[in-house]
Amino acid sequence: MSASDFHQEDEFTTPLDVPESPAWKPERLAPRCEEARLWEIVRELDLEPYRRLANASGRESGFQVACVSTGRAQASESLARATPDAHVTVWYLDQFQSYRAIEHIGMVENTNPNATPVPPNLRVVCTADLPEERYQLALLPLISSGEVELARDSLQQMFHRLDIGGRLVVSVDNPEDKWLHDQLKNFEKSVKVRKFDDAMVYMIDKLSPLKKLKDFSCELAFRDCEELIRFITRPGVFSHRQLDNGARQLLDAVDVYPQARILEIGCGSGSVSLGIAKRDPSASVHAVDSNARSLDCLARGMELNGLSNITMELNHSGVYGEPGQFDMALANPPYFGDFRIAEKFLAAAHRSLRQGGRLVLVSKQPKWYQENLERWFIECEVFPSRRYHIASGVKP
Repeated sequence: MSASDFHQEDEFTTPLDVPESPAWKPERLAPRCEEARLWEIVRELDLEPYRRLANASGRESGFQVACVSTGRAQASESLARATPDAHVTVWYLDQFQSYRAIEHIGMVENTNPNATPVPPNLRVVCTADLPEERYQLALLPLISSGEVELARDSLQQMFHRLDIGGRLVVSVDNPEDKWLHDQLKNFEKSVKVRKFDDAMVYMIDKLSPLKKLKDFSCELAFRDCEELIRFITRPGVFSHRQLDNGARQLLDAVDVYPQARILEIGCGSGSVSLGIAKRDPSASVHAVDSNARSLDCLARGMELNGLSNITMELNHSGVYGEPGQFDMALANPPYFGDFRIAEKFLAAAHRSLRQGGRLVLVSKQPKWYQENLERWFIECEVFPSRRYHIASGVKP
């Protein structure tokens, strides 16, 4: 793996938090190879040093384990079930992924009636950053097609939050990896290596604190209606370190009028919401995203620009705070997912807008919108805007 190989506080602890009628049918799945191999290594570990380390730091009820998952928290669940005194925290950036993990964990009762649906020592969190606690063990599976800076950010956060003497176990789905090995040597020179046919697993022990923490966030600025808008991007959030051109086109396509109630679906780092809110302080903007770090970026952007007319909601369901109340909905739907996510965006916009409210979105793939927009809206139009297209429609 090389850098070129890489291209992402709400807490949920029971399946009862999962919205009803998911669009996908859940089933128990095997972990991806990098997570399966990581668990093979962890299963062999002597955990007594981490128990002693926790006791030495004043924790008498077990030791703390920080985890990330490339799937549905299979390794974390296995550890929690096998080790009752391990307090396991699984960290996700995306709420949808965290909900899938929670439901997956709860499904064990269907295959093993004697198992506890959700182990009491396991929690799944969706937060912008790993919870600021002290851990004695940290588990981080990575995929070689992931984002470079997010991998570095996650490595640093997990290592930084380990107690001295704690261990970081990292895996990657590339048995010929060199990049990740080099990254770990920046933390500790001694790196233990286990190679599998389909993955590599590494272990380092924390012998001293980090001398310096790298800030992976980036502050940018752009002009909108003669106003300078400052915004923050972070690894794991769409369009890190740049203003997305689609966001620029979306801003140019809309006007804001006094007292307007505007919804942005999938706000990302918040550049569109910030620009719209800056145009008219009497307008209100409600920004929604399923990524907790996106909302952290937007909150920082609000502070940078002195704005108080934006509210935020961490939500992947498409059912937002006040259905049927918004005058305008804005969106820049992602291109992956064979337009299933775009379809969810359109349905959410239709649900959220008042009668006569307007949807405006930007896309590089206009054909699907030309064919499908009229399923939800009237007065539909799709027109070019530089390298993009703007699609618009009115709720009947």
